[in-house]
Amino acid sequence: MTDATIRYGAVENAAGENEASVGDFFALMKPRVMSLVIFTALVGLLAAPVAMHPIVGFASLLCIAVGAGASGALNMWWESDIDARMGRTQNRPIPSGRVTRDEALAIGLGLSLVSVALLAVFANLLSALLLAGTIAFYGGFYTMWLKRRTPQNIVIGGAAGAIPPVIGWTVATGSVSVEPLLMFAIIFLWTPPHFWALALWKRREYTEAEVPMLPVVAGPKATRVQVMVYSVLLAASSLALVFTEVAGPAYTGTAILANAAFCWFAWGVYCRDEAAAQAERYGAEKKLFAFSLTYLALIFAALLVDAALRSAGWS
Repeated sequence: MTDATIRYGAVENAAGENEASVGDFFALMKPRVMSLVIFTALVGLLAAPVAMHPIVGFASLLCIAVGAGASGALNMWWESDIDARMGRTQNRPIPSGRVTRDEALAIGLGLSLVSVALLAVFANLLSALLLAGTIAFYGGFYTMWLKRRTPQNIVIGGAAGAIPPVIGWTVATGSVSVEPLLMFAIIFLWTPPHFWALALWKRREYTEAEVPMLPVVAGPKATRVQVMVYSVLLAASSLALVFTEVAGPAYTGTAILANAAFCWFAWGVYCRDEAAAQAERYGAEKKLFAFSLTYLALIFAALLVDAALRSAGWS
């Protein structure tokens, strides 16, 4: 595989040596990301002060999930050259040669149109427009332009991943209010420390792939400072949600404990110099990255618990 092939086309599977399976096409849609989208959108939908017919809610969530999958397919289509250069992504469907770039593009575009059109039918036009904007932002602006041009790619691009609870809320209410915007802020501010912890740990791979992640461009020290800053801002935004009607005792207790833990892990990353980090094989960075996944699950699960308590008649 030549550099030119990796840079502009990945592997086209022209010889048909590695036949694609259903699982390969599903992998194009980034199922892990899709599961997070479904979960946060579900929280936005159920936390809203409006009851929905379960079939309408299920169909709407399915449309949101398909839209997320479309974004993932478009992302893999465009970034197949980067994926081919990084150890953790080399076995993805396109760089491994099991799926062609043209197939990925067709799937991404087709699913985009279907998901947006059906969401407009099942829910409302505002929800469909938000989904369309999210796909265009992530699959187009972030993937095709932003990621390779600025070390703030994760910060700005995080807006796409933060939109699902807002879409879920608009599916139920047809409007936007402060509660879903705070949910948006939580995911938006969570994204930089989550990915920069990974980028510190995998800095060599990002350097070799020529992706201008913050540790590559600004260096580890500046990145550690930013991780700490965003962790504090994350704590502030998630605690602000305590003062809204969607938060109850489950969320309040969880937010206090989870944010204390998150800031503690972030402090561990902030305090490490590069020599110590390398000697420990980036132990602090790995811990923050791992806990950040648990953190988001806990925060949004607590909102679901409080929604269930309100439905049961608990104040």
